Amino acid sequence: MSNLTKKRLSTTEAPWVRWSLIALALGFMGLFLVLPLAAVFTEALRKGLAAYLEALKEPDAWSAIRLTLLTAAIAVPLNLVFGVAAAWAIAKYEFRGKAFLTTLVDLPFSVSPVVAGLVYVLLFGAQGWFGPWLAAHDIKILFAVPGIVLATVFVTFPFVARELIPLMQAQGSEEEQAAIVLGASGWQTFRHVTLPNIKWGLIYGVILCNARAMGEFGAVSVVSGHIRGQTNTMPLHVEILYNEYQSVAAFAVASLLALLALVTLVIKSVVEWRQEREWKAAAELPPERPLSAPPVPGAAR
Repeated sequence: MSNLTKKRLSTTEAPWVRWSLIALALGFMGLFLVLPLAAVFTEALRKGLAAYLEALKEPDAWSAIRLTLLTAAIAVPLNLVFGVAAAWAIAKYEFRGKAFLTTLVDLPFSVSPVVAGLVYVLLFGAQGWFGPWLAAHDIKILFAVPGIVLATVFVTFPFVARELIPLMQAQGSEEEQAAIVLGASGWQTFRHVTLPNIKWGLIYGVILCNARAMGEFGAVSVVSGHIRGQTNTMPLHVEILYNEYQSVAAFAVASLLALLALVTLVIKSVVEWRQEREWKAAAELPPERPLSAPPVPGAAR
C-alpha cells in the first residue's frame, strides 16, 4: 500500500460519522429553516388564494411594497459606489488611518440597528442637531423616505466593501500599475482591468446588500414613524398587521418577503456556480507566457 493511500485512509472518517453529520445538518436546516418557511406560506394561504391575493392588493400593502423596492433601489447603488471606493482605498493604498477606516466599514455590523436609527433621530429630529434648520427650510428627513434610505444605507454599507476588500488585497495592484504605465487613464484602468477582476465579488456583495435592504426592520422602524400607507416598509407593515390580529394578511406580506429572499438565494447560487466554473476554466488553461496586464482600449502601445 502506497504512502498516499495510507494517508488517505488515516484522514478519512468512518461512513457512520459522515452520514451522522449530514443527517444532523439536514435536520437542523429542516427544523430551523425549511419548517418556518413552510409555516409562513401555509398560514398565508390558510383562507385560500383569493384571501391571499386580496391581502397583497390592499392599498397599504402596495404602498409598503413600493417603498421597500424604492428604498432598495436607492440604497444599493449608493452602497455600490461607497463600497467600491472604500475597498479600493483600503486594498490599494497605504495611508495613515487605514486601520481606523477599516473599523468604520465594520461598524454597522457591531452597532444595533435600533441604535443606528436613534443616531439619525439625534441628528435630524425636531430637537436634534440639524432639526431646527431642517424645519426652517421645510426639509423632512425623519418620518419620510430620506430618513428610511439613510438608515438602510447605514446598516447595509459593509456588505459590498467587505466582499471586495479581501478580493482586491489578494489580487494586488500589479495589473493596474502596468495599465497605467502603458498610458491608460484611471477610468480606463478601473473599467478594463479592475472591474473584470472583481465582478463576481461585486455581484455577490450587491445581492447580499439588496437582501438586507429589503428586510431591514430595526433602524427603519425608529426613523419611519410608522405612518401607515406612507412610511411603512414591508417588514413594518407585517408587524402592524400581526399586532392587529390580521394574521393571514401579515403572513401574506411576509411570504412575499420570503419569496424575495429565496430569489436572492437562487441568484447567489447561480453567481457562485458561474464564478467557480470560470475559476476552474482559468486553472485548466496552460500558461503560455508570463502574466501581464490585459490590453486596455485607448492605452498607448
